[in-house]
Amino acid sequence: MPQIRPVSDLRNNFAEISKIVHETSEPVFLTKNGYGDMVVMSIEAYERKLFEGEIYYKLKEAELEAKSTNVRYTHEEVFSDLKRSLADKIGKDNV
Repeated sequence: MPQIRPVSDLRNNFAEISKIVHETSEPVFLTKNGYGDMVVMSIEAYERKLFEGEIYYKLKEAELEAKSTNVRYTHEEVFSDLKRSLADKIGKDNV
């Protein structure tokens, strides 16, 4: 269940709110005059949300690409291309 607190709790009960966001990895929603105003979350939870958003964006991009072309690649083709790209990158980094 989401934690919904008045924004004044951020000032008056900061340690408690900090403990909640770190222990539960869930955000705390802060209200001002009864309306949503802010969300507080741990940096780890925020970074995870950004990462998940990036993954969903890439999946949507791949879905749209798949709809726009009939070109398909086998598992072997994809992984051999990835290995080749990694080998090229590692080779350049060691120069």
